[in-house]
Amino acid sequence: MNIHHLELFYYVARYGGISRAVRNIPYGIQQPAVSSQVLLLEQDLGTKLFERQPFRLTREGEELFAFIRPFFDHLGSVADRLRQRSAPSLRIGASELVLRDYLPAVVGSLRAHEPKLRLGLRSGFQGEMQQWLLDREIDLAVVPLESKPPARLRCLRLLSLPLVLLVPKKSRIKSAAALWAQGTVEAPLICLPATEVMTKHFKQGLAARRVDWPQTIEASSMELITRYVANGYGIGVSLGATEVIKHREVRALPLDGFAPVEIAALWCGPPSPLVRLVLAAAQRYVAGQWPERVVSNPTQA
Repeated sequence: MNIHHLELFYYVARYGGISRAVRNIPYGIQQPAVSSQVLLLEQDLGTKLFERQPFRLTREGEELFAFIRPFFDHLGSVADRLRQRSAPSLRIGASELVLRDYLPAVVGSLRAHEPKLRLGLRSGFQGEMQQWLLDREIDLAVVPLESKPPARLRCLRLLSLPLVLLVPKKSRIKSAAALWAQGTVEAPLICLPATEVMTKHFKQGLAARRVDWPQTIEASSMELITRYVANGYGIGVSLGATEVIKHREVRALPLDGFAPVEIAALWCGPPSPLVRLVLAAAQRYVAGQWPERVVSNPTQA
């Protein structure tokens, strides 16, 4: 008998149906998957466990539910007690920039509360980090927000950063408008991969202005963009934050009218005490660093 199939049946029996179970299962799973896996359980046992419409446990379903319920009812509390006896851990996913330049200050404030805190850090993009959250592989993600997260994830928008062009400090280019006037920009363009939110916003801004500027150099990080610009390899696209641009041989040109990049925190289900501490620390950090860039959160996704 598959223990995962038993767990899904537990939620179906507890909440009175498959659709209600899906809304209450504490990790991401689709209704068809629950249906098919519970059906496999019934096939394995050779008996029907519940009537679908209207929902009603069969005699065999009631017997099985009575047997497994004490185990699954108390599983969460037992896990909490075991965690409390060991060092607390937190798994965070974020972009390399966030992990390197911003997260240390946020996590540092947690040490006063949890001096033995164990951290697991993973870099990635919004889509894959959302799946890691749904699969319970990480506890929290900090991402450039490209689209509305799935309904099962909660979202706290932290700040909004404008796009900028990076040029060598000695460049004669004074503004982005001077480049658009050329129609086709001849200077090499250095930016992140086309799948990145920042690059997508920049390309959309170019299209709106009917500017043709193909990408010449694809960099894996904003730090690389800054270095390549400083070495004279072209013009780069970056975010208007001091930590990103920090290079004495580079200056930034505003990209007025281009969509900014929103940075947000994502998590799944009710936040744990540690996640709450990180969210509060992140909000304090953002308010201290970029008070004019803080995003209001009247509602959370």
